[in-house]
Amino acid sequence: MGKISHRAHQLLRFGWLNARSCAFAVALVGGIALSGLLPDDLPIARYDLVLVYGVLLAVLARKLGWDSARDTAVIAGCHLIGLLFELVKVRMGSWSYPEEALTKVAGVPLYGGFLYAAVGSYVCRAWHLFDLRLDGYRPRIMAVLAGAVYLNFFSHHWLPDLRWALAALLLCATAGTSVRYHVGAHSYRMPLALSFVLIGFFLWVAENISTYAGAWSYPDQLGGWQPVSVAKFGAWALLISVTFVLAAGQRRRTSQPA
Repeated sequence: MGKISHRAHQLLRFGWLNARSCAFAVALVGGIALSGLLPDDLPIARYDLVLVYGVLLAVLARKLGWDSARDTAVIAGCHLIGLLFELVKVRMGSWSYPEEALTKVAGVPLYGGFLYAAVGSYVCRAWHLFDLRLDGYRPRIMAVLAGAVYLNFFSHHWLPDLRWALAALLLCATAGTSVRYHVGAHSYRMPLALSFVLIGFFLWVAENISTYAGAWSYPDQLGGWQPVSVAKFGAWALLISVTFVLAAGQRRRTSQPA
């Protein structure tokens, strides 16, 4: 019984640390959901209001010590990368932001980048709370593959879709790479590829919640909400590699002697 009790306790601690890592993302999606309950005759558009809320939330996260200076740099990078992603995808009709707003550029509200910043915040916060260490990590090849994954999400509109080939290459590049993390005084290991799959799954769940809350809409959701395609789960499992490479690269640079 003692061993079972210990494992249950560790599982609860693991869940609590993950919940703390998701604080920014939960607050962001929660704010978006609540904004959908506001009356339509507000003097400020809902997307504009969400942008202000996202900025204030980012400032608060910094003030509360959720994010360090280098974390903020990674999160800002995720925001910019995400915003570019949104501009291309919306232009290609992959999804849309149907409401009007002053802060929309080419059909994309500027708050859209915060959705990717929230992913960056999760990765950075988890790195601290779980005291992550990487064993067998290949930074250069991972950077190249993450860049290729990101570009493929654009290029597949005109060129062959290489996501399955890239997924296979990522599996090869992460073979033998593990994430060492701590829950209390105990250390555990997880294959890096498995962590990508798990994060991708929970991002797919979050995407279902976000679209239901009206953060954005896929074409098949414009007439009424529908569950997000399971194919997006795989897309997130690939795309998380971009955020991970950014976070790992920042830590590698700051850990090197001057």
